Amino acid sequence: MARYFDVHPQNPQPRSISAVADSIRSGALVAYPTDSCYALGCQLGNRDGIDRIRSIRNLDDRHHFTLVCQNFAQLGQFVQIDNDVFRAIKAATPGSYTFILPATKEVPRQLLHPKKRTVGVRIPDHIVTQALLAELGQPLVSSTLLLPDEAEPLTQGWEIKERLDHVVDAVVDSGDCGTEPTTVVDFSDGEAEILRRGAGPTARFE
Repeated sequence: MARYFDVHPQNPQPRSISAVADSIRSGALVAYPTDSCYALGCQLGNRDGIDRIRSIRNLDDRHHFTLVCQNFAQLGQFVQIDNDVFRAIKAATPGSYTFILPATKEVPRQLLHPKKRTVGVRIPDHIVTQALLAELGQPLVSSTLLLPDEAEPLTQGWEIKERLDHVVDAVVDSGDCGTEPTTVVDFSDGEAEILRRGAGPTARFE
């Protein structure tokens, strides 16, 4: 049965955030809100958590997982990024974008696209997510909480608790979050290619 954390959206309770971070460090798979929609997340290197995300979402090995990072200092440890691409991404973050970039050796092989050796990264603009990332001190391996054969992601904490009670370990509820997944921009070849149009405006990448 999943633990349920009711977290204030503007002033997240430190005790709750600490408890969620501790559970992630202990191997938990959590459902948590972002500035686009809910996501499933686990600790970097948690192979069981990653496998469970694949199972819940029915994903194949070509799926790009996302490293949800607190800031650019953290992001820079996991992706290779030149000056032009850095400026383009910097102008759009924090925000509802996921960027596909060549991965560094810090990224576990299990997270890499099997052919391209790339990984998704993002810096969210969400108070609760930022508080959790700051407490955790490392990125969350994440994927949008979109269930197989459903057109819309789950957006209500109580519903997620009800429907995924036996397949996730914790649910973080801070009220309404977005209903649209991130815009995904592939910079792996140095030029912007929009792979998915979502919550973030795309004009700057056209």
